[in-house]
Amino acid sequence: MLMYKKIGVVGDKDSVLAFKAIGLDVFPVVEPEEARKTVDKLAMNDYAVIFVTEQVAKDIEETIERYNRQTLPAVILIPSNQGTLNIGIQKISDNVEKAVGVNIL
Repeated sequence: MLMYKKIGVVGDKDSVLAFKAIGLDVFPVVEPEEARKTVDKLAMNDYAVIFVTEQVAKDIEETIERYNRQTLPAVILIPSNQGTLNIGIQKISDNVEKAVGVNIL
């Protein structure tokens, strides 16, 4: 049985380095293609959770959506050190509405 235990964080260097202090694997990226390849590599290497900054996620939407249709890995959007784009909270709200049938948030 395959065990997913790893957690990775993908985003700009200034946003992801703090996660290294709490023991997560960090992957600083600059270009959208680099981000795409990094997320795909993490998914193939048994990462259970991949946090992606919203600023990076907006440039690789098709990759994020592809993994959102799968059970694992869970791709979670987080704000960067530059603030939020409200993409992550909108995804949560959409999923709650899909699950419950009405937006309760």
